[in-house]
Amino acid sequence: MEKFRKEFPVLRKGIYANTAVYGLLYESLLDWRQEHDLDFLIYGSDMREKSLKVVSDTRSAVANFFNCKRNNVALVNNFSTGLNVLLEGLDQKKKILLIENDYPSLNWGFENRGFDIEYLQMTATIEEQIKDTVENKHIDVLALSLVQWLNGFAIDLNFLKALKNQYPSLIIIADGTQFCGSTTFDFDNSGIDVLGSSAYKWLLAGYGNGFMLFSDQIKDKFSVNNIGFNAADGDLGKMDAVRFAKRFEPGHLSSLNFGSLKFSVEYFERIGMDKISEHNRKLSKYAKGEFQKLGLLSDEVVGRKNHSTIFNIKANAATFQKLIDNDVFCAQRGNGVRLSFHFYNTEADIDTIVKILKTDK
Repeated sequence: MEKFRKEFPVLRKGIYANTAVYGLLYESLLDWRQEHDLDFLIYGSDMREKSLKVVSDTRSAVANFFNCKRNNVALVNNFSTGLNVLLEGLDQKKKILLIENDYPSLNWGFENRGFDIEYLQMTATIEEQIKDTVENKHIDVLALSLVQWLNGFAIDLNFLKALKNQYPSLIIIADGTQFCGSTTFDFDNSGIDVLGSSAYKWLLAGYGNGFMLFSDQIKDKFSVNNIGFNAADGDLGKMDAVRFAKRFEPGHLSSLNFGSLKFSVEYFERIGMDKISEHNRKLSKYAKGEFQKLGLLSDEVVGRKNHSTIFNIKANAATFQKLIDNDVFCAQRGNGVRLSFHFYNTEADIDTIVKILKTDK
């Protein structure tokens, strides 16, 4: 991974442990974006057909990257917008299962619409709790983040697949914003019905782009009335023939923003998602071991077999400031400091952070 680190100028300023806030811009993507805008500057509307192809190719790239049927991919500006469109078409009588303190844009979407909601606290045995609640509380919809934004808690994907097999009528909606791009993922074989994600974090694609992935069955579970000329591909005769995923794209899409997503997906493929996954798995294991030695992790994280590369360590404002003063990019979240590592991080980065933290002991 060392050769790819050279593409990220921010890494020369310090240790970037803040991908959970914002994924880094890299030099080859910047070059592509500048060339794109230069073409607009020079060619104006003559670039329209090229722009439409960029957006179309982005849909194909996302479909291939996550193994989702192309016609089941919706391109959206961000996860929050996509979810709100989706929930406008969900029967109000459905009973929902959420996790307490999950990402606000996920939980608020249901809470603001007055659904009947059950909540679970995040514990080391969350999967068992989910299964029991689905079975005993007659849950219709399970909605959760695959990786929790506050502490990096990672839901067992094999569990979700088994849960769907056992309860095929259960609708599983997942927020992948803190997950997609951090490891390999096969949507069509996941058991998840809807996966939405903004792409400015772990996919390193910048603001203004994201996607929704849908299973074949889900269009019959929602009544989405969202529509626009772009959804019909600019064809006056297609208003009544807009497919489900295109209803999330009523207006024109930015070829700069979604072309950036396509570029990043292809960049990850050039690196190799298997290599990125393995690198991040090792970073997660190493960081967990080091932070656990210092007694900085919560019991529910310590009690888990697998974890993401996001960690919320027990630390006060003074420790946060010390990290910042030592050129560590991080964020205060909840009652601690959140550190998040991606493929451009190294075990040496973690060692340096540990040394800084030890000075507080």
